Amino acid sequence: MKNNKKTVAKLVAAGIIGGAVSLGGNIAYDHFTGVTPTATNQTGTSKVSNVSYKVSSGTTKAISKVSDAVVSVINYQKASSNSSLDDLFGDSASDSKDSATEQPAGEGSGVIYKKDGDDAYVVTNNHVVDGATSLEVMLSNGDKVKGTLVGKDAYSDLAVIKIPSKEVTKVAEFGDSSKLTVGEPAIAIGSPLGSEYANSATEGIISSLSRKVIMRNDNNETVNINAIQTDAAINPGNSGGALINVEGQVIGINSSKISATGSSSQDVSVEGMGFAIPSNDVVEIINKLEKDGEIKRPALGVQMVDLTGINSRYIDKLKLPDSVTAGVVIAAVQKGLPANSAGLKKYDVITKIGDTKVTTSTELQSALYKYNIGDDMKVTYYRDGKEKTATIKLAASSDKLDFKDTESADSAKTDESK
Repeated sequence: MKNNKKTVAKLVAAGIIGGAVSLGGNIAYDHFTGVTPTATNQTGTSKVSNVSYKVSSGTTKAISKVSDAVVSVINYQKASSNSSLDDLFGDSASDSKDSATEQPAGEGSGVIYKKDGDDAYVVTNNHVVDGATSLEVMLSNGDKVKGTLVGKDAYSDLAVIKIPSKEVTKVAEFGDSSKLTVGEPAIAIGSPLGSEYANSATEGIISSLSRKVIMRNDNNETVNINAIQTDAAINPGNSGGALINVEGQVIGINSSKISATGSSSQDVSVEGMGFAIPSNDVVEIINKLEKDGEIKRPALGVQMVDLTGINSRYIDKLKLPDSVTAGVVIAAVQKGLPANSAGLKKYDVITKIGDTKVTTSTELQSALYKYNIGDDMKVTYYRDGKEKTATIKLAASSDKLDFKDTESADSAKTDESK
């Protein structure tokens, strides 16, 4: 029987999660001695064979190339002291030097990818470092060093940390994620459940490429990843760890998983659906973070509401033709920003960015972020039932957004072309 209930995939931002992947291949066993195991019926004479051998496979070789470059990242945050205990022991906030102490708030993984003089650089997930007042990085040998945040980007879920290079013995190499093939082996290395299980390796395959993973992080920021899907066993703590190929090259940074899917009535547990940020995207972002400490993206300067989420009685006021059933409604326009300058108004319904159809605000944001600050961008929208176009000069960055200063529907400039 056909099930018409719409299911919802529940994505877990592996804030402290990551993935594993499987690997096949031929295994060579190099035997050094050959002693036949002893097993008799006489009580007490069974023995363990002392056959000595060395296992060599594509998996072991790949792991050995990169495992020393995979680290644990510990996020410390300040926690307010317990006021009741302070009162009990006569230690008030006014008497103490600091009413808050740093405590471990979470752990994730990271990959050392560069040494430059006295510094080495680690890539991890944004959600691993988010909210940290300080960072600590545990190297593969168990030594811990102070980490300094270089920059982070919520949208791509990536961050860069700087550590002293003197103790770094291995630097990972990035592979070309554009050349990956579905079904090829892959390996994930990280710290599932935290640094206690650091440098755990798991195996799998690449299940799919170019999976669109869109979710909200704990700060309600959009995360948008064009991800590698693996049949990874994702566990908390693997986030930010390495997904590698059989050559030991990093082809992705593990980021999230689908934990469950279900209807409104019940959830169904899901296994083997993990996602990693492709290495080519990682390299582009971390180079910018090293240089600027942030990723500057263009701002349109509008607040948006999905048309499909609006009550039907309000849709009638938009005077849309029957053919327009999806799009993004402008709820407010900020003065002085590109949308206002190009003549967009409150209640306009955007249906295209360039040649890309947009049906949700997330799709609009994704299309917008393909442009750079300073670019011209064509927008197709509906106003009073008529299709219009406008060319918008993306002259402002997203840090200029402030919707305390919005343009009313009647006072926005009009300068659109049909």
